[in-house]
Amino acid sequence: MTNIVERIRLETREYLASLAIADGGRRITYGDLLMSVDEAGAVLKKLGVQRGKRVALLCDDSIEYIIMSLAVLQLSAVIVPVPFAASVQEIETVLREMKVNFLIFELGPYKAAGAKRLKAARGVERKFWCLERPSAGNPPDEFFRMNPAFIRFSSGTTGASKGVVISHEAIVERTDAADKALHIRHEDAILWVLSMSFHFVVSILLFLRRGATIILAGNSFPASLLTAIHEFPPNFIYAAPLHYHLLTRLDAVPPEALSKVRIAVSTAITLPRKIAEEFHGKFGFQLSQAYGIIEVGLPFINQSQAASKQCSVGKILPDYHIKIRKQDTVGVGEIFLKGPGFFCAYFSPWKSAKEVCRGGWFNTGDIGRLDARGNLFILGRSKNVINFNGMKIFPAEVEAVLNQHPLVQESLVYGVKHPEYGTLPLADIVLRPGGEDRFCVDALRSFCYRHLAKYKVPKEFHCVLTISKTLSGKVKRTITDKQ
Repeated sequence: MTNIVERIRLETREYLASLAIADGGRRITYGDLLMSVDEAGAVLKKLGVQRGKRVALLCDDSIEYIIMSLAVLQLSAVIVPVPFAASVQEIETVLREMKVNFLIFELGPYKAAGAKRLKAARGVERKFWCLERPSAGNPPDEFFRMNPAFIRFSSGTTGASKGVVISHEAIVERTDAADKALHIRHEDAILWVLSMSFHFVVSILLFLRRGATIILAGNSFPASLLTAIHEFPPNFIYAAPLHYHLLTRLDAVPPEALSKVRIAVSTAITLPRKIAEEFHGKFGFQLSQAYGIIEVGLPFINQSQAASKQCSVGKILPDYHIKIRKQDTVGVGEIFLKGPGFFCAYFSPWKSAKEVCRGGWFNTGDIGRLDARGNLFILGRSKNVINFNGMKIFPAEVEAVLNQHPLVQESLVYGVKHPEYGTLPLADIVLRPGGEDRFCVDALRSFCYRHLAKYKVPKEFHCVLTISKTLSGKVKRTITDKQ
């Protein structure tokens, strides 16, 4: 059976003296990293961590996060990532529903009676505890035959959360497929600011396979970002739109600071046009919007430098296939994908990928269209489409317009059921600081009329302080009945 850690060992054997990770003032080479993984793995093995056991990892982004993850994977145990910002209730939900056998955690908001302090291992400076959960229960026998590596607990934006089971073989296939666009090299210095609990399989593990240097700059942001860019001028950036927005606005990051960057990938959420345009205006190159799916991998990475394609996720990567089903008159329909590295099953309730993917095709739940050259434009989730008097409204499209208004910081467009019109489009608005005194609903409505078809303009606008999001930063959406 394949083991991703053994694959990393094999592929980095020539780079053992090279820098693997820079984390603030700390540095670790590939040789020391792999020795640290061995020592941490030996500690976990003595506690009973072994093949097929589910190990939840609650740890802030750091060198230790990578060491502990690789140590679990090396033992052929299964990682269940838990966001470090999760509440106690959310943590308990993951432990229960994913039938977790062990919880490895940094001491912080979460405290567990009966947890054992882990013996220190090489390269591990943070303090960890381990809680064994003997009554976790067992998944079906099929689970153990899958050679599972990860169970990603989905964020549940529109429905019940579920665990996505990903095998070691799928990790290798996903990283190989993504690298046909990313072309990660040993010489790459990769600026990393995302949460590892949500972004690890296709990204961090690919970077490690290629022996690249990972520069961690997610903590103490943006100070850590400024330090990292100064000490390690990156040639590859993997970040979310918010980070690119800050890079654009920070005077301490001049245009020449990113002169060596060959590709800057934008992921996590849809890249707003305004952020893309401002970034290009300052740094002189286009962001590459990526389309990642937990069940699939990373099938789209926009490599075009054309301004007209900046809101596209680009053309599908060579190893994947796409179908747009149930297309309307302008080619908009449901996005189905097929290719390597697919998930093995949903964990809770258990459902194999063969049952989910009819004929090998996975329904992403997204709505989009392909242009004449095969570039994919994603318009939203199929469950979120607002049907107003028989006309389709895609919330993301309306939000993109709202967010261009100078007084709007963030917006959420959603549907409210109506007995006559089907569903009415409404909008929640978060204003920029100081915008309260100048904001006018009629002016915002007029702004929308200039940029949208009349039926797409929200019927009501509500100013709110915040917009609810999942732990992964995705907006929580809903359609409610009109009272």
